[in-house]
Amino acid sequence: MATQRQLIWTKFTEHKLALASLVVIGLIYLVGIFCEFVAPRSPEHYDSAYTMLAPQPLKLWYTDDAGQTQFGLHVTGFSSQRDPNTLRRVFAPDESVIIPVSFFVQGQDYKLFNLIPANIHLIGPVDPSQPFYLLGADRLGRDVLSRVVYGTRISTSIGLIGVAISLVLGVILGGISGYFGGWVDNFIQRVIEFIMSVPTIPLWMGLAAAIPVTWSPIMVYLIITMIISLIGWTSLAREVRGRFMSWRNEPFVIAARLDGTSQMTIIGRHLVPGFVSHIIASVTLAIPAMIIAETSLSFLGIGLRPPAVSWGVLLQEAQNIRSLAEAPWLLTPGVLVIITVLALNFLGDGLRDAADPYT
Repeated sequence: MATQRQLIWTKFTEHKLALASLVVIGLIYLVGIFCEFVAPRSPEHYDSAYTMLAPQPLKLWYTDDAGQTQFGLHVTGFSSQRDPNTLRRVFAPDESVIIPVSFFVQGQDYKLFNLIPANIHLIGPVDPSQPFYLLGADRLGRDVLSRVVYGTRISTSIGLIGVAISLVLGVILGGISGYFGGWVDNFIQRVIEFIMSVPTIPLWMGLAAAIPVTWSPIMVYLIITMIISLIGWTSLAREVRGRFMSWRNEPFVIAARLDGTSQMTIIGRHLVPGFVSHIIASVTLAIPAMIIAETSLSFLGIGLRPPAVSWGVLLQEAQNIRSLAEAPWLLTPGVLVIITVLALNFLGDGLRDAADPYT
C-alpha cells in the first residue's frame, strides 16, 4: 500500500520536464545559499585595469612552449591597447598567455553565511593575482560572475519569503472570509478590493521616495519583501474564499461540526487539504511573479539600490546603448531570470498534476 506522498512522488517523476526543472531550481538555490564559496571574488572587488573586459571562456587544451598539445583547465590571457580615436582600452585574446584554473582553490577571504571565515572557492585561477573573468567585467572592473552569484541569493530568497507571507495571509484570511461569511466576509473582501484597486507603479514610486537613503541594504530588502507580500496575497485569498464557501455546507464539514470539532480545526484539517494541489500551483506561480517584481522594480530604480546586489540591480548596468552593443554579457542576469521563471512554472505544473486528488 502506497502512502499519499509516495503516490504524489511517483506521479511527479512521470513529468520529466518538471523533474528537470526541480534539479535546475535546486542548483540555483544552492548557488544562492553558498554564494560566498561559489563566487570567485567578492561582489565589491574591482580592478580598473580590466574595465569592460570580455568573458574568458574555459578551455581544456593548449600548446606549450615546446609545441606540444597539453591537457589542462585554463583560460587564455589578453593584451590591451588604447584606441587612437576613442582613447578607450581595447582587449584582444592572447593565446600565448595561459592562466591555469582549478577547483577548490585558495582566493579572497570571506565569511560563509557571514559567520565562518574561509578562503576556498569553488573555481578560480591557481594564482589569485591573475585575471579570471568567466562572464566578463563591468564598467568598474568588477567580476560579473561573482556579482551574479551573489545576486542569486537576494533575488531568489525574496520570492520564497514573500510567497511564504502571502500564503499565510491568503489562506488564513481567505478561509475565515469564506467559512464564516457575514460581516467578516464583507470586511475582508472590501480590504482586498481596496488593495487591488491601488495602482502599483505610483505606489512603488511613492514608497521608493519614502525609504530613507540612510537605511542599510538589509533594511531596504526587508521592507521591499514585506510590501511585495502585503500586495500579493489578495488573489489567493479570493480563491480560498470561493472554495470554502462551496464546501462549508458539505456533509463532512457538518459532521465534523456536530462532533464538536473546533472551527480552526475544520479549516486546517478538513478544508485546506482538499485543495492542496491548487495551493501548490498558486505558490509555484507566485514565486516567479515575486522574482520578476523585484527585478523590474530594482531595474527601474524604485526597488533595491546599490550597494545591494540583486539581478535587478545588476541589470541597471545594461540600460544604455553602449552596454547592449559592446558588453552584451551584462545581460546575463536577465537570462537567469528567464531560466528561473520558466523552471518554476514547469515545476508548478508538475506538482499541481501530481498532487491533484481527483486524478
